[in-house]
Amino acid sequence: MNPIAEENLRTAAAFARLLSLDGPLYTAEEVRAFAADCGLDEHGAFLLLLAAALGREEDRTWQRERLAPSVRVLDPAVYRADPYYAGIRFPEIARGRWRLTHMTYAPYQLIPCGHTRLTPQGVELPRLGYFTEPFSYPAVLEKEREWMTVTPNEIATMAAEIGEARGNIAVLGLGLGYFAFMCARKPQVSRVTVVERDPDAIALFREQLLPQFSDARKIQLIRADAFDYLAVPDPAVDFVFADLWHDVGDGLPLYLRLLPLAARWRAPFRYWIEEDMLIFLRGLLLEEGREMDLAAVKRWAQTASGEEIKRIIAG
Repeated sequence: MNPIAEENLRTAAAFARLLSLDGPLYTAEEVRAFAADCGLDEHGAFLLLLAAALGREEDRTWQRERLAPSVRVLDPAVYRADPYYAGIRFPEIARGRWRLTHMTYAPYQLIPCGHTRLTPQGVELPRLGYFTEPFSYPAVLEKEREWMTVTPNEIATMAAEIGEARGNIAVLGLGLGYFAFMCARKPQVSRVTVVERDPDAIALFREQLLPQFSDARKIQLIRADAFDYLAVPDPAVDFVFADLWHDVGDGLPLYLRLLPLAARWRAPFRYWIEEDMLIFLRGLLLEEGREMDLAAVKRWAQTASGEEIKRIIAG
């Protein structure tokens, strides 16, 4: 494996350790005190603290080329102005195994916020961020495990697909209805059909959230398994968006199952965090000595045998 690919793996593992923490690695008071001691602004101080936590405090090249381009300060006002955040209220309520609630990011808690970027040189740059004040976001817990959310990351990673949606669209996976809400607001969208298999998730949405949607008349809910729904292509659908997963880890196998089904439909398919999954899959292929750009990785995924795909994913 080439040195850039090896560093991609090391950096991804390092950031994953920070993202797996339940809270911030450093408090706001610690960051501010360190900034004052070093004569730095708070962002520069925080980056140095992150580098030290990862054992890269002396590696200025890594800090300049990997850390600094990946981590940014997030403005809470930008997200609170989002139409969904501004217009929808979330009661604390439970239904079946689901509980609608709020979660909070602490100041200086590192979070994903946007698609991983792949440079022309093959460098993978995760898009991470943090707030300097507490930031709350709506979430649904499944048996007290965070499952469905509307976070700054969801907002950032769905923006392009929301912009592209036109006509009669199908959405695979309900979540908290963010994608459906944003698409239904668009005059270019005539209908939004949401496919969701969990009856409690549907009931919770119908009772608590859908009545607040200004364009609820455009939204139709179908209780079905997404793969069953896709078995018979619907020529009336103009655009399909799939969001059946929590992250790249559980999403990649589902994404690969969807690709051959999507090929049978007239409508274009878009997939939540597709680029991130392709970058991850590209890394797995690089470990086997196969160098491909993302378009080639997707072509491979569309034509490879099921056994080969299982072997690659299994490592």
